[in-house]
Amino acid sequence: MSDAALIERIAARGDGVTGDGRHVAGGVPGDRVRDDGILIPGPNRAEPPCRHFGKCGGCQLQHVAEPALADFVRDRVVGGLEGQEVPFAEVLPALLSPSQSRRRAALTALRTGKQVAIGFNAAQSNQIVDMRMCPLLAPELFALVAPVRDLLVMIAQPRRPVKVKLQLLDQGVELILEGVKAEGLDAAMALQDFAGANNLARFAIDQGDGLEILWQPDPPTMRFGGIAVEVPPFAFLQPTAAGQAALVDAVARAIGDVPAVADLFAGVGTFALSVQAGRKVYAAEGARDAIAALAGAANRARALIATEHRDLFRRPLVPAELNRFGAIILDPPRAGAEEQVKQLAASTVPVIAYVSCNPASFARDAKMLVEGGYQLDWVQPVGQFRWSTHVELAARFSR
Repeated sequence: MSDAALIERIAARGDGVTGDGRHVAGGVPGDRVRDDGILIPGPNRAEPPCRHFGKCGGCQLQHVAEPALADFVRDRVVGGLEGQEVPFAEVLPALLSPSQSRRRAALTALRTGKQVAIGFNAAQSNQIVDMRMCPLLAPELFALVAPVRDLLVMIAQPRRPVKVKLQLLDQGVELILEGVKAEGLDAAMALQDFAGANNLARFAIDQGDGLEILWQPDPPTMRFGGIAVEVPPFAFLQPTAAGQAALVDAVARAIGDVPAVADLFAGVGTFALSVQAGRKVYAAEGARDAIAALAGAANRARALIATEHRDLFRRPLVPAELNRFGAIILDPPRAGAEEQVKQLAASTVPVIAYVSCNPASFARDAKMLVEGGYQLDWVQPVGQFRWSTHVELAARFSR
């Protein structure tokens, strides 16, 4: 075995990596790789649960056993921080979302003759892997794949990709089809029948000139902290209920019982509504429909939440505004929040709860905060995108 190199870790894109830096596709820590490239399986391998694994781009890591998968998620966070030389007190064990728990997905469909393929794209390509099973999606979402395939035979244009967006809300599944052509009375009636037969919470299509809501028996909602928000079509929500609970719990732990909190990049209120009980919250968000939904929900619930439609990239809160709060919650997009973090680093805010979906941009922002006098108390890694290389986290910084 001496000529077989040990695979020690999984790289950011999912390859196994040996001690001397060789990247090995499909390698798992504990495997060994011979000089001729043959893999000798180790103790951390799992039998992939999906027959599409290896072709479908939805998952990269189904061949990795649970403990090694959790280590990979945690290691991505640690690696990001070490790469920026950010000192940290503790990176907690990763919390992974279970299989069949993804409640949000954007699939692609393509009609060729009378055949429609629908699924995630193949790895590193724009070919669609026609989804016949999926251990990732919530059963309510997967149950719609076959009916949508049949519907698209009627309304998809040949060889023109259709975006199929699915999201599980309180009332059931929301379905959005982008890039279809549904002209005439027959098509309109068929779409109504489809929505009713499949108990959709909302059904909308985009034929190229904006979204038309065809079916919405009740205002579709999502609950945060017991408060229902009427969410806009395919509004951004955390992709699993377990992942959302893990992040909300971490944020609540980070901010403690401070009486006034600002939630920046608040979206439809995942964190603002979950932590508002017994305190005042200011929520800022750049997407107008999201902040309007949050404002409406807060008003109906008589929650003490002040909302502002504000582009935090162009107009971040400055120290004089930030210093009025006992804690700041920050949940920026993948690119991070460089402009806002510069202002935070110059502030005297006692605590920052930072939620991120990108360990690299988080580490860059963390470095700025630490250089501004904050310490990184702990990080909670979260693996919501099970079997993928996509990693999320929540962290606490304090002065």
